[in-house]
Amino acid sequence: MRPVCRGSSPQTDDFSNYSDAKPELVSRLGPYCSYCERPIHTNLAVEHIQPKGLAEYAHLVGCWSNFLLACVNCNSSKLDKNVNLAQTILPDRDNSFFALRYLPDGRIEPSAAAISGDFKTMVAETLALTGLDKAMVITLDSHGRQVALDRVSQRMQIWLKAEDAKTDIENNPANSVLREFAAKLAVAEGFFSIWMTVFDGDPDMRNRLIDAFPGVRGSGCFDPISTAPVSPAPNPDGLAHGGKI
Repeated sequence: MRPVCRGSSPQTDDFSNYSDAKPELVSRLGPYCSYCERPIHTNLAVEHIQPKGLAEYAHLVGCWSNFLLACVNCNSSKLDKNVNLAQTILPDRDNSFFALRYLPDGRIEPSAAAISGDFKTMVAETLALTGLDKAMVITLDSHGRQVALDRVSQRMQIWLKAEDAKTDIENNPANSVLREFAAKLAVAEGFFSIWMTVFDGDPDMRNRLIDAFPGVRGSGCFDPISTAPVSPAPNPDGLAHGGKI
């Protein structure tokens, strides 16, 4: 999950129709699912952190601080589950990148830092909440070729593209155009955390990624020089139960 800063609400009162918040959310966070990080240019939903389907959270249906963005898969996985903010890693208030480890085979698991900090259970429950712990689904076309339709397969696909971009840059280290192109490709393909993981050890490229994806720099979750994750998250919006990791 890509850590982001949503910022203050664009209006003084709650939204009478929560879908009206979508343009501002996309402008500030980009057209990506806040959980799986896929770019979704159609059918990207305004996501209620605390579900609008539970009566106890009716007062938060139009509340800006309760909004993120979600794809149909992550949204349906969360559904009407009650979210314990104190026990859930969330991208708008925690350093979710620091808490998770992305692997070439598409899996996501608790990072070494999360395990050593006793956040392993919290991370596992967060992945289960959003369905990011689901195994890959093998989907073949009529010719027997695998098609990347599920989130795991798509993460694997993006990992390979990021590796290709890294190889091109390593073979032409002084070519800034390649770096600019890689950052633009990452924005188009999504999956910020995979690009950041692949480019570990390259602060210039990682800073380009941090600046290219909306909402990340403002989160304060990365050192502006080394790009090392900052933990606990600064939680600049002052959200409840923020800065856990």
